[in-house]
Amino acid sequence: MSHLTSSDSITPAPPAKSFKSAFILMSSLFFMWGAIVSLNDILIPHLKSLFKMNYTETMLIQFCYFLAYFTMAVPASLVIGKIGYKNGIVLGLSIVGTGCLIFLPASYLISYGLFLFGLIVMASGNVFLQVVANPYVLALGPPETASSRLNLAQGINSLATTIAPLTGAYLILGKFANDAQHAASVQGPYIGLAVFAFLVAAAFAVIKLPGINTARSKKVKGNVFKYRQLRLGVIALTLYVGAEVSIGSFIVSYIGQPYIAGFAVQTAAKYIPLYWGGLMIGRFVGSAILQKYSAQKVLVCNAILAFGFIAVTILTHGFISMWAMLMVGLFNSIMWSNIFALAIDGLGDLTIKASGVLMMAPIGGAIFPLLQGVLADSIIGLKYSYILPLLCYLFILYYGLNGHNRLNEKI
Repeated sequence: MSHLTSSDSITPAPPAKSFKSAFILMSSLFFMWGAIVSLNDILIPHLKSLFKMNYTETMLIQFCYFLAYFTMAVPASLVIGKIGYKNGIVLGLSIVGTGCLIFLPASYLISYGLFLFGLIVMASGNVFLQVVANPYVLALGPPETASSRLNLAQGINSLATTIAPLTGAYLILGKFANDAQHAASVQGPYIGLAVFAFLVAAAFAVIKLPGINTARSKKVKGNVFKYRQLRLGVIALTLYVGAEVSIGSFIVSYIGQPYIAGFAVQTAAKYIPLYWGGLMIGRFVGSAILQKYSAQKVLVCNAILAFGFIAVTILTHGFISMWAMLMVGLFNSIMWSNIFALAIDGLGDLTIKASGVLMMAPIGGAIFPLLQGVLADSIIGLKYSYILPLLCYLFILYYGLNGHNRLNEKI
């Protein structure tokens, strides 16, 4: 890891035990932002019902949340370069906790704008956490197993994305006597997340993280955007996040369609954890597979399978279509970590800058659900709006086959 400041403790060669302890601590961050992003899938039908909105209006939830990644990624990397990665984590967790607490006045005032503002604040805090955590986990050990470590951490993230929707569906969704009760149902889950964020921030403030040996990082000159694998990696990550979030955002609505399963909102919401649970299983399994196979080969295989299952979703009806859509989560599993690892490969002391650039990629989660919402509201309808994520997986396949290559660039 690069650009560490004097506020970071640097050790020449931290022991393996220190790496393991640091990995466990960093995993709590992956759990935190996984819980928050998956709860958005519960907020979508909840706020859609509360404010009587169409698909396009409701997708402003994802638009505002992931837009914060685009606007805050580079500033966050610059701030972390000044204050150090440990202080960056504490700051990020504090911002996340503050954003969760904004849901209290939003629910009392029944204000859609204030709900969106709270999501923007939470997402901004998550940007700080991810700018640090992704490259830090990659550096905690041998480079040969870097992608495997990040997949394992992403598995912890997926554990949260599996648990949080189950809890959220039980606490947030339901039938309410009036709008005040309807809006207030979000208070418990988000107060709980705020408490968790502040407690973890306090823990990071007092513990000592092992420094990464920067001596092994190559000196790399020039603008980070000149490297092809990074430029195309940003596009691939943007499309991946867009596809993943779009599919998750429409699960409840899609399963509720009479030509699919016709489930009520509460019943359909219980299937959200199956989608995110697929990511969890795939990431834990992928962590083991990546001990033997390259990140590039595994990415290609998963892109082909994700493309195939979305095609089945579009071309079929009923439970076949439903289960094909849910299966995509399993093959989404390794995409973030493998694309990320391929994109920063060989960038040496430009890694933290590259990480900041890559953390702009979640803008896909802002744009693509909104675009799919527009398509769903149009003449083609919800079912054929899945053409959008289908095209995303096509580019990811290209990146795995060719786009990650550096060509003749000198690094």
